Amino acid sequence: MHKLSLPTSKHWLNKVPEVTISFWIIKIMSTTVGETGADFLAVNAGWGQGITRVVMGALLLAALWIQLRTRRYTPWRYWLTVVLVSVVGTQITDLLTDGLGVSLYVSTSVFAITLAAIFAVWYRLEHTLSIHEIVTRKRELFYWSAVLCTFALGTAAGDLATEALGLGFTWGVLCFGGLIAATGLAWRLGGNTALTFWVGYILTRPFGAALGDLLTQAKSYGGLGMGAMWTSILFLAVIVMLVTIAQRAMGNRRHNQAAG
Repeated sequence: MHKLSLPTSKHWLNKVPEVTISFWIIKIMSTTVGETGADFLAVNAGWGQGITRVVMGALLLAALWIQLRTRRYTPWRYWLTVVLVSVVGTQITDLLTDGLGVSLYVSTSVFAITLAAIFAVWYRLEHTLSIHEIVTRKRELFYWSAVLCTFALGTAAGDLATEALGLGFTWGVLCFGGLIAATGLAWRLGGNTALTFWVGYILTRPFGAALGDLLTQAKSYGGLGMGAMWTSILFLAVIVMLVTIAQRAMGNRRHNQAAG
């Protein structure tokens, strides 16, 4: 019987995409889908929180397995994993807040400390946090651990700002959007690439969550009333379009390299 195994690290190429405008657009939309998609499945589709968590957790494990088995960045595999991480990250925070009654102040602090610990161990063992060199299995596992933690942290921080602190959806979008812009400016002015990337990655989660709430919540609650289903469909359609373009572009590059 053929034994299934993961590819050895020495045969890997970088496993994550280049950080472009398209990257950030897909990232923000995937965070919004994580917020609206989890709500739609649990509430509108009638799955309930328990079934939604089990199904999404199983799908995430399957996506991670597929992602780990490949030797190079493949757009559809990578972004499928990100979308599922977004949904599961949202559910982790919702479980702590709504299911177990954990304060958003506590969960935000715990996730921040956990993320800092992941980065500390990652840097101590690998001497880099660069996302341009995810070329070993160990680095990829650190990378996805950090990504999952950023989604959970961003969800908690976003809920803390918009709900517990009364910022509201519109001001949440504006404030977190402003912080993202400031981070981008810091990078442009020579800020550390790894640091500004991860700060931006964290901030896009509460920004996307606030945007999702603004679009989906009823007007009486300060939203635009689009609903979770239509917002999820719209954003997923844009994600699929951009990922398809990236997948075709990669296929063309490989074809040209093989022909050359």
